[in-house]
Amino acid sequence: MLRRLQLLVLSVVLIVAAFSTGYPFLFFLVYVGLLVGGGSYVLTRLGLSDLEAGYAVSQLSGHVGDRLRVTYTLRNTGRLPKPWLEVHNPTTLAGGLPGRALSLGGRHERSWLVRTPLLRRGHFRIEPLQIRTGDPFGFFEASASVGQGVTLVVYPRIDALPMWHLPPANIEGAHASPERTLQTTPLATTVRPYAPGDSMNRIHWRTTARFGEIQVKEFDLEQTADAWIFLDLDAAAEAGSGDRSTTEIAVRVAASVADKAIGENRAVGLTVNAHRTTVLPADRGARQRLKILQLLAAVEADGRASFAESLVHGLTRLRRGMTAIIVTASQDPSFIRPVATLRSRGISAVVVLLDAPAFEPAPEDTPEADVQRQRSRAIRHALAEYELPTYVVGPDHELAEALAR
Repeated sequence: MLRRLQLLVLSVVLIVAAFSTGYPFLFFLVYVGLLVGGGSYVLTRLGLSDLEAGYAVSQLSGHVGDRLRVTYTLRNTGRLPKPWLEVHNPTTLAGGLPGRALSLGGRHERSWLVRTPLLRRGHFRIEPLQIRTGDPFGFFEASASVGQGVTLVVYPRIDALPMWHLPPANIEGAHASPERTLQTTPLATTVRPYAPGDSMNRIHWRTTARFGEIQVKEFDLEQTADAWIFLDLDAAAEAGSGDRSTTEIAVRVAASVADKAIGENRAVGLTVNAHRTTVLPADRGARQRLKILQLLAAVEADGRASFAESLVHGLTRLRRGMTAIIVTASQDPSFIRPVATLRSRGISAVVVLLDAPAFEPAPEDTPEADVQRQRSRAIRHALAEYELPTYVVGPDHELAEALAR
């Protein structure tokens, strides 16, 4: 806009001077200015004509660490070339989407693929494609918006936990039921002759070879204890920043443990102590997994209520035979006593404790560092006193290793 105003003022001054003095050189400059200005205007006006564009997003959801693929296509259906085009997608994604400046010949097409990593969990917006063009002198420009915006959900990263096992509760545990099931479970207990409708992947080939006729496996239904995850996102207990914050590690722990439990056919419930206490009733299956991931993608460490208060209200939902999983970075030992009372109700408990001092290491010789270390030792000592299984997770720990110890 400023450049247009400068051009207008210069043109008016030049025209007035040319007609006032009558110098041929000034009239020559006026004609050159009209030619340059008019040509630039026409070039800009035609810059977006006969142009087709679009983009396609490979997925509308993903996990932190995945790569998002965006395919762009730009097609010039006219005969006139497009000497300068600028293409980009405004987005709220961390790191953004790279734009591109290019030229396009007459009746030509350009396509390219952009791969961008998903760096942060949350709900993000990819706005419609923006195309901009202009003249070589920067006097005029034109822009157009193409397509519709999309919403992208980035779920927290899920770590495989091959060595993580929930302790069985006092009444119910992981055991086989004599009830037969049509589902394929890890508990193959017997074989029987093949019947029409049996799946080919249930054939037991060794027994088939021994008997000379097709034998298929029968499975027992595995009864597993349900799990309930309590995730503490109290703002006062948060330490660190970015991916090395207690919030992000706690969310990763909750997502990974929930994924593992649902994969074991457990019913999983979730309580999040954030700005408001959010509760997902216990359920199993892919739908519950999606609900948990969608909730964990949006939560932030903005809780104001005490984690102990949240536990007192939330633990009443647990029934005999369930397992409570406590994920917290709190240095306040008040949450330990409500958890310790679960054993008398036939409910097991596991504590995943985030080592908050390790996320924000203070100088070794300061009083603040001594206080943090003393609080951390006091928490671990209290957990050991009540014989609560505890896994300590630091900022540089691999979850699979930390939860296997």
